Amino acid sequence: MKRITALGLSLLLICLLSAPAYAVPAEVTAPSAILMEKTTGRVLYNQDADTQYEPASVTKVMTLLLVMEAIDSGSLGWEDAVTASTHAISMGGSQIWLKENEQMSVRDMVKAVTVVSANDCAVALAEHVAGSEAAFVDRMNERARQLGMERTNFVNCTGLPAQGHLTCAYDIALMSRELILNHPAIREFTTIWMDTLRDGTFQLSNTNRLIFYYEGATGLKTGFTDTALYCLSATAERDGMELIAVVMHAPTSNDRFEACKTLLNYGFANYAITPVYPDQAIPPVEVLLGEQDTVQPVTARECSILLEKSKSGAVTTQLEVAQQVEAPVEPGQKLGELRVLVDGEQVDTIDLVAAQEVPRLSIGGIFKRMLNSLFLQHG
Repeated sequence: MKRITALGLSLLLICLLSAPAYAVPAEVTAPSAILMEKTTGRVLYNQDADTQYEPASVTKVMTLLLVMEAIDSGSLGWEDAVTASTHAISMGGSQIWLKENEQMSVRDMVKAVTVVSANDCAVALAEHVAGSEAAFVDRMNERARQLGMERTNFVNCTGLPAQGHLTCAYDIALMSRELILNHPAIREFTTIWMDTLRDGTFQLSNTNRLIFYYEGATGLKTGFTDTALYCLSATAERDGMELIAVVMHAPTSNDRFEACKTLLNYGFANYAITPVYPDQAIPPVEVLLGEQDTVQPVTARECSILLEKSKSGAVTTQLEVAQQVEAPVEPGQKLGELRVLVDGEQVDTIDLVAAQEVPRLSIGGIFKRMLNSLFLQHG
């Protein structure tokens, strides 16, 4: 009996010592949740993430994405004046109480949408970008299709309750990733905890309280209506890795924040972005008929992979480099490949390219090289 007890205790200790810092969050207090890594788009956790729900104001992630794309394309400027229409000021819900024909800069309206989920500013921006909210919603749905958001249909740009206005956690992660990956300037607004508008007379306080207390929080968007319940797309970055945690239809506000915190903790505890370098020096490649005898291959880009921390020692590389190449050689010309493997399975391939130009020898240069070779042989 004692021997069995001791064996059981030993097994328990082994399990405890080998367990990750945070176990897989098998139960999140929301019916639908997902965790995605920004750079790769890899899903690290999925809990019924394809089921459709009303997204409430998390809808505004797409609204902000289209606004940021307009800014980055040059068709919209940060200091452009946006005029509030009768339709925009009629939204209700979260707002900054725009008055009809009141003008505010794009910058301030983006701040209001991001920090306090202002419906009036969201519609004003939509009308300014596309001419009408309906035209803007058409763009939202088209952009959703382009991003592969197959279970999404937008009816408005605010997330206010509307028949058929639906999406899912996976699709929210996709549009959140597109926003933070390709429009990092949005972080200027998504990380605001408290601020003001109208020359300091109107106070703003972020609806996403993770910004206040979660280490590395970078955004992104809350949402709530009586039918959507509590939704959140939460982003955070640590050690060069940014994660996106989405929960939908959580029963309470606290549940959505705690669920996203649990997901983010799990991701940061168990995964890391790991830089990859060749296991050996990359040899130079012989250049035939070139002004230089060799050219040095280099990697075409930096390589980092998303890796479970427990597999950090399982990364290996394989080089495949041309033995020789004929001049002329152009800078960036492909000379081989670097294959990245984890536990022997290939996960990435990086081109090896010429670091510099090698011009072809002229006829005179070829003749001179032949003479030099003859002199050396008979010297």
